[in-house]
Amino acid sequence: MSEIVFEIENLFAHYGNHRVLDNVNARILSKGITAIMGPSGCGKSTLLRCLNRLNDMIPSFSMKGVIKFHGQDIYSIKNLTEYRKKVTMVFQRPNPFPMSVFDNVAYGLRIQGITKKELLRDKVEEALKKAALWDEVKDKLKKPAVQLSGGQQQRLCIARALAIEPEVILLDEPTSALDPIATTKIERLLESIAEQYTVIIVTHSMGQALRISDEVIFLYEGRLIEYGLTSEVVKEPRHEMTRQFLTGKIG
Repeated sequence: MSEIVFEIENLFAHYGNHRVLDNVNARILSKGITAIMGPSGCGKSTLLRCLNRLNDMIPSFSMKGVIKFHGQDIYSIKNLTEYRKKVTMVFQRPNPFPMSVFDNVAYGLRIQGITKKELLRDKVEEALKKAALWDEVKDKLKKPAVQLSGGQQQRLCIARALAIEPEVILLDEPTSALDPIATTKIERLLESIAEQYTVIIVTHSMGQALRISDEVIFLYEGRLIEYGLTSEVVKEPRHEMTRQFLTGKIG
C-alpha cells in the first residue's frame, strides 16, 4: 500500500480578502501522478504552491489549516531550503538559467557543495537521461540552454529538478506553452519518473489529467469537489459537478 506523503486538512487560503481555497481536505500518496484539475481560477496553482510554501513570499497571502509532509506540519519545518530540495517545483513556462545546458543541471548540485568534476558529469548525465533529454543535448552541453526548443527547455528544467534527487516534483501546467509533440514527450517523461518520484501536476487540460494521472483532485471555485483514483472518478463520478466538468458542460 502506498505511503501518504501529504495530508491536507481544513485548508483555507486568501489573497487579501479574496478566498482562493475553501476548506480543502485531501491526501496525496507516494509515487505515481496526482493531477489537480479544474477550470481557470479555481485555486489549482495556489494549492500546489501551498505544498512547498511558495505562497509565503506573497505579502497578501494568508492560510488556515494544516498541511503535513510525512506527518509533520510543514510550517514547523525550520530549514525551508532543505524542505524545498525534497519538494521541488517546475513552473508553467520553461525558465532555464542564462548559462550552458550542463551548468543548468549542475546548478543545484554545486549549491549542495558538489564540486568534483567527474561526479558532476555523472550526475548531470543521469538527470538528463531521466528527463529523456540526454540523446538530444549530449553534444550541446556547453551551449546556452536558451538555444534549446521550448519542449527541450522544459525537460531541462525537469532534469535540473531531478539532479538534486527530490522526493516530490510539483509541476504547474508544465505543457501549457508547448506544442502537441512536446506535450506528449513531457507526458511520457512524467509517467516514467513517477515510478520513482511523487509527481503532482496542475493541469488546465482535463484530457491530460485523465491520460497520465493515477489520482485526481477536482477543484471548483476553491472547493474540493472530488478526489480519488482517476479511473474511478472517470467511470463513476460521485458528484454531478464532476460529471458536468468531465463532459465539458462546465469549465
